Amino acid sequence: MTPCISLAIDNCFAAKRWCEPAEWMRVVQDLGIQCVEASADNEIDPLYSTPGHLDDWLAEVRRASERTDVRVVNCYSGHGTYSTLGLGHHDPRVRAHIRDAWVRPMLRLAGQLGAGLGFFAHAFSEAVLRDPARYHATYDALVDDLRALAAAARDAGAPVFGIEQMYSPHQIPWTLAGAGTFLRRLNAGGPGTPPAWLTVDTGHACGQDRFLPPDGEAVERFMDDARAGRPDSLYLGPRECHAPVRALAASGASGTVVREAIRALCDSHPFLFSAPGDGDPYRWLERFGAYSPIIHLQQTNGRESGHKGFTAELNNWGIIHAPDVLRAIGRSCAAPVPPKFPPPAAHIYLTLEPFLPTAAHPRLQLESVAESVSYWRRYVPRDGMTLEDAVSNLI
Repeated sequence: MTPCISLAIDNCFAAKRWCEPAEWMRVVQDLGIQCVEASADNEIDPLYSTPGHLDDWLAEVRRASERTDVRVVNCYSGHGTYSTLGLGHHDPRVRAHIRDAWVRPMLRLAGQLGAGLGFFAHAFSEAVLRDPARYHATYDALVDDLRALAAAARDAGAPVFGIEQMYSPHQIPWTLAGAGTFLRRLNAGGPGTPPAWLTVDTGHACGQDRFLPPDGEAVERFMDDARAGRPDSLYLGPRECHAPVRALAASGASGTVVREAIRALCDSHPFLFSAPGDGDPYRWLERFGAYSPIIHLQQTNGRESGHKGFTAELNNWGIIHAPDVLRAIGRSCAAPVPPKFPPPAAHIYLTLEPFLPTAAHPRLQLESVAESVSYWRRYVPRDGMTLEDAVSNLI
């Protein structure tokens, strides 16, 4: 089954500028967009808002939607939950607070709008990353929480519950293999299990290549630096993992002994290292596009996640191009469904996620956003069109 696709925009661009629903809906309408992803950063974060404000916001969204024909199709987390250990916290009281005071209120808000909820609200500290037993215990607790929250999403009437893909070891899922495992664990209950999906972000394949296991040349440089007392730049995980190997190399141990120590570290801490291909955004779309009801769109050069737009200048600089994105998602949808994955998404919202620089001129920035919308509208001219039609129009 080929999914339907629509073009959407995250209203994070409007945060601290166009903050009332009637304001940002008019701006979105002027951009030629009807589908909005409502960011928690634009005055609906439950940790910063009051229940009364959230009730009023919901009523205002409904009124403004009737006037503009703009609708909230998904809600999403912002900087607030991204800045904390959240559901990966070492204190279970904090994990419970994030579950009950942030995720569940956001699910209720989304469900009342018939909208989905995607978010990222966890991280693993260095203390967790250096200790495999603690890492697996933290991972298990995270999976338990997310599976319970997926059930809460179903009960709240939110049609989508998704976790965003990231790009470094302390924020899972961040590798292709790891994301597959993550999805299988969240959806392991079989038929009837409340589904949990991914959100693939086109800019979130920018860090993985920094965490590849070291090759032979890098190890040789590392040993030379250690023996000479010079700083080294070899990635071997947290400093508590790096320091013993550095001391071994500095002691004059043979290259064979040092390489074996590095190999043992990689084997005992596989979650610290990426693999070739993990830093390719199109590989992410090919593998997981069908299981990503929300796909975040940002232009990137493959080395940074700056939430840049799709102007002509930036498109010449960047590697994200609409035809390639659509074809990659198409390949994902054409492939067999892997065991224990959620069902493929019936509707995928291709969601622009532009961040406006704090000191930028708002009017000029909106012109840039409008150019990005125009670029994507060439390839998704109608909301609700099938992916198959969009791809066939590329030929």
